[in-house]
Amino acid sequence: MTSDFVIFAGTANRELAASVARELGVKLGACVVEQFPDGETSVRLDEPVRGREVFIIQPTAPPVNEHLMELLIMVDAARRASADRITAVIPFFGYARQDRKDQPRVPITARLIADCITVAGAQRVLTMDMHAGQIQGFFNIPVDELTAQILQARHFAQLELEDLTVVSADEGFAKKARRLADRLNAPLAIIEKRRLGNNGHIEAMGIIGNIEGRNALIVDDEIDTAGSLTQAVRVVDEHGARDIYCCASHGILSGPAIERLSKAPIKEIVITDSIPLAEHKRLPNMTVLSVAGLFAGAISRIHDGRSVTELFR
Repeated sequence: MTSDFVIFAGTANRELAASVARELGVKLGACVVEQFPDGETSVRLDEPVRGREVFIIQPTAPPVNEHLMELLIMVDAARRASADRITAVIPFFGYARQDRKDQPRVPITARLIADCITVAGAQRVLTMDMHAGQIQGFFNIPVDELTAQILQARHFAQLELEDLTVVSADEGFAKKARRLADRLNAPLAIIEKRRLGNNGHIEAMGIIGNIEGRNALIVDDEIDTAGSLTQAVRVVDEHGARDIYCCASHGILSGPAIERLSKAPIKEIVITDSIPLAEHKRLPNMTVLSVAGLFAGAISRIHDGRSVTELFR
């Protein structure tokens, strides 16, 4: 690739951004991101961007509002510095669960965030495994959504698990879970559940499919408080599964997540580095897959005008 592009990293996941840059054989663009004493974010790009393509890597991971504001300001800084094209690279897209008006007098915040990113000056978005795929339609600019499933499938294929069943953590994720099951040549089962309120409390109801005596791989897009996941583990365990594995693209791991996961009968938990994992959240049975190569490949194809879909063939 030529030098007419530059990659900047926000503070949300500089380690991943540095890994992406290494995969591409370039250095991260110099920039300074600071906070004033009153909490305002200050950004200065110390790399020329006039007439260049700019990629800004910043997952909107916790603290979501702080990292989102940082992304918007960095995009605006690149636009005002006459960048040729700006791509917001958002490995984890926060606010994605607020994608519809499911109660009276509530916002569709995911649409608001899409508008903010566009107004700030982004001309393209590159993300991975959004909670709701329809969010792509909230943007009036191109959106490329990657998936970690190719990495997950490769990892579990290498384990050579016999009698494996892929288990969707809920009905809404069944279609995506089916794709992973197909990659692993495994049957699919589905957890039937009911979510009570907005506080993360889940009442798991049962399972559609047979997992008795079989290895079970429970799959979801993200692990937040782990309430949904551990309920799914309980149901699968009660239905006679042999060993239980879990995987998700995004390890948010908020609040009681680590305590819940540490007590659950899970042989392995597989997440990615889309969100940085604090040392105190690392469990002995946790595996972190790097998505740096995936994003580097997508950035290369976007810059060269090639198909991003090639990554998943």
